Amino acid sequence: MEIYQHFRKEEFPFIQQVEDWKSRVGTMYEAKLSGFLDPREREIATAVVGRDETVHVAFFGGIPGAERQRALLYPFYEEAEEHRFQVELFDVDYARKFAEIHHRDLLGALTSLGMKRELFGDITVTQDVLQFFCAKELADFIQLNLTKAGNTSLKTSSKPLSEAVGVEEEWQEDTAFVSSLRLDVVIAAIYRLPRSKVKPYIERERVKLNWKTTDHPATFVEEGDVISVRGKGRSTLIAVEERSRKGRQRIVFGRIKD
Repeated sequence: MEIYQHFRKEEFPFIQQVEDWKSRVGTMYEAKLSGFLDPREREIATAVVGRDETVHVAFFGGIPGAERQRALLYPFYEEAEEHRFQVELFDVDYARKFAEIHHRDLLGALTSLGMKRELFGDITVTQDVLQFFCAKELADFIQLNLTKAGNTSLKTSSKPLSEAVGVEEEWQEDTAFVSSLRLDVVIAAIYRLPRSKVKPYIERERVKLNWKTTDHPATFVEEGDVISVRGKGRSTLIAVEERSRKGRQRIVFGRIKD
């Protein structure tokens, strides 16, 4: 299929999964609700479904612009109402005078319960608010079992989606010159790191490419790819431009700190 030409080989299994969903919806005329997908997975789902006259796809993650959203593949004669996405919002309270909980702390607490990442969506952390979205089918389980993050006691309460707090990210655009588009070379340029220090980050699985952990320094980065380096924030390769007289490639990138 022509669609495979536009994505990396490691993404082929997910493409096949979406193709299976689409085929089943088109054959059985029963909607399929996915777990929470990252933006890259949503891009794939949109490409697979395309402008199909029988099967449509829509996304929702609790608030407009959520990074992680559930996909609903449904027959053309149905509507993708918000309630069909089965998204639950939880507010988390704890003794803020004595502890501070970060995104990674709550993420660790959720995964330690045996929950797969696709079962919960965005986690919002501000000075006054700690919230997260999850699949509604797990709401009771979370209410009963999410009682601690490390040594800090937690109190969770379900809230209507209208009370969700959104946080806008500000990206700063910049440029750099690189000798190649290898992942380790691009990271060194974007994060202003010696290349010798980048390789250990990748090998120790502290780097994500398009929301997936990678340990391959030689992977080539493409326009639109999103890179995340633990402790140093996220970036995206916006454009690859002309080469300099010395043969180095000029790149345009955006960067935001977590």
